[in-house]
Amino acid sequence: MAVYKIFPTKDASLYSMFATMNAGIDPISQISNLNLALSSSPSVARNLIYFDTAEIKDVLNNKKEGTWEAYLKSNIATAQGINEDSELYIYPLAQDWNNGTGTYLDQPITTDGASWATPAFDGSNVPWSQGNPTTPITSSRTDSYTDPHYAVAGGGVWFTTSSYGAMSYPYTQSFSMRSDKDLDIRVTNTVHDWYSGSIGNYGLIMKWEEAIEFNPNKQIQPVLQYYSIDTNTIYPPSLEFRWDDYLYQTSSNIQVLSGSSLYINLDENPGIFYSESINRFRLNVREEYPKRVFQTSSIYTTQHYLPTSSYYAIQDLDTNEYIVGFDKLYTKISADDKSNYFDIYMNGLEPERYYKILIQVDNGTSSKVYDNDYYFKVVNG
Repeated sequence: MAVYKIFPTKDASLYSMFATMNAGIDPISQISNLNLALSSSPSVARNLIYFDTAEIKDVLNNKKEGTWEAYLKSNIATAQGINEDSELYIYPLAQDWNNGTGTYLDQPITTDGASWATPAFDGSNVPWSQGNPTTPITSSRTDSYTDPHYAVAGGGVWFTTSSYGAMSYPYTQSFSMRSDKDLDIRVTNTVHDWYSGSIGNYGLIMKWEEAIEFNPNKQIQPVLQYYSIDTNTIYPPSLEFRWDDYLYQTSSNIQVLSGSSLYINLDENPGIFYSESINRFRLNVREEYPKRVFQTSSIYTTQHYLPTSSYYAIQDLDTNEYIVGFDKLYTKISADDKSNYFDIYMNGLEPERYYKILIQVDNGTSSKVYDNDYYFKVVNG
């Protein structure tokens, strides 16, 4: 499988109005600009997320093949107030931080981890760094609130340029009123920098663009809430690696079928896999309505190949959502001297759930999706 997911080990939201509050185990991650009656200045929320360096290196050293891309993925829980085109900004963080054990508006509030005021914990006297003009680092916006209690500079610190490809940050994703609100942003340059050690891996920070944050206009109050790593749903965020593992090295003794009526059977599917499994699924392919011929062996035992433009996808069986969608580059079905095949790394799938495999075949004049109840389950190892 040329799509491999790892999950974060830390995430937390920072709230400017509650400068020392930690929300490190809240099931929701928030990015917002809200004009509340509690203050004359807007309340801003940003989100931090961290993926383990050892896991990243394991994927790049031992799993991936050839060139690769990395994407930050997160599923939307609720979205409000996005009534015009808006951009979400993502930067690599430039300072380490503590996850903490708080949730939003605990009573009393929890202060044992990262907050707007500090990357450590309240009382540690460790501020977010204000950056250094000689390095590609910027500090967060330092607006002072009318109420002195909220006059706290902070909200994170981040890198502004990458040594890999001389890219200037931020990464961006645009949202409009009716656009898809799920997060799917290419962060390859940052992962390259983490892997090479050119910058420390402290995670990523997500925030609204400068024109939105701290904007007092009551018509500009966008709120994005994503499922966090502590969600009780099947939608935790992930860092998704994608690479092209496609090979099409066929046998001259096996014919390629390109008709619109095919029968495709999935082999090498015991039905249950532990989460650390890697499985190679093979496909048996024949014409659905074969021509009558005289032969001494069964026509149903004759192997065929799918066309080169064939792809697989994985759906969650309960929700019918695509966990891995059809992709013209990353989910192409390979072939060797035996049959068509593709590989799936099971630890990129949520355990204790059932999944379904779909096959798409494009023969040049039409495209057809085959759904023949190819089910399997991933269990905890």
